[in-house]
Amino acid sequence: MGQASTRDRIVIAAARLLQRQGYVGTGIKQIAKEAEATLGSVYHFFPGGKEAVAVAAIKYSDREFAAVLRDALNSEEAPGAAVEACAGQLAEGLRASDWTDGCPVTAAALETLGTDSEIQQACADALRSWEQIVTERLLRSGFQVRDAGELATTIISALEGAEVTAQVNRSEEPLRVTGRQLARLVGSYGVPRS
Repeated sequence: MGQASTRDRIVIAAARLLQRQGYVGTGIKQIAKEAEATLGSVYHFFPGGKEAVAVAAIKYSDREFAAVLRDALNSEEAPGAAVEACAGQLAEGLRASDWTDGCPVTAAALETLGTDSEIQQACADALRSWEQIVTERLLRSGFQVRDAGELATTIISALEGAEVTAQVNRSEEPLRVTGRQLARLVGSYGVPRS
């Protein structure tokens, strides 16, 4: 139990730091300090160093956001309202963190662009998994496969961009507006409510 909890503390601390200050701005010593772990234990669990910790942290953040996304998308019967609810939850979470807790996946992805790193792969996998969650939700509501897939890409891309804009402006409005517009877009397909 002790070893697992130390590893978990390291991963969670790294995820929070990536979220607040990005990959470049996060040091391995800081991760150890935040996790209340020794530097030796960080290297014990992650012999690959900072990059290995970051990959584990991104995978953790992927699962964590996937759970939030599923809950939000299942909170409303109509798919458009569900997407709007998701944008609202993101807005509230950002405000509650005083605009610091953006998407750790986006931050790490942008900082490692152009590299063929495991971090890039973990970021790409996370975005794809979130799109899949949205796709599945739309398919359950009667959307055609192609429409569901394209809408899911649009929804995740729009929410990611709106989240950054909300952080920069220290305002929920970009996410709220994006949520409303995405709901209109989803509703425009005229799929019967399920």
